Amino acid sequence: MYEILLSGQAERDLKRLSGDLFHRVVADIESLSATPRPPGSRKLTGSGRVYRLRVSDYRILYEIEDRARIVRIMRVRHRREAYR
Repeated sequence: MYEILLSGQAERDLKRLSGDLFHRVVADIESLSATPRPPGSRKLTGSGRVYRLRVSDYRILYEIEDRARIVRIMRVRHRREAYR
């Protein structure tokens, strides 16, 4: 099992989500502790250890540290804003 860490920005992003979407995103974040590279996740080009996971029109951007067994959630943003 991997430990899930949320950045301050990711916490603020989660607070802005509507109720139903919030629960879907949180469920996907919690599933990352068992499977940090689930089907459908993609490694972002040119960014080292950063991956993205799609949840509807939103993206979860996260880093994986395999040696420390940590998944660090960096952002949860709408797809039009996620890569800026």
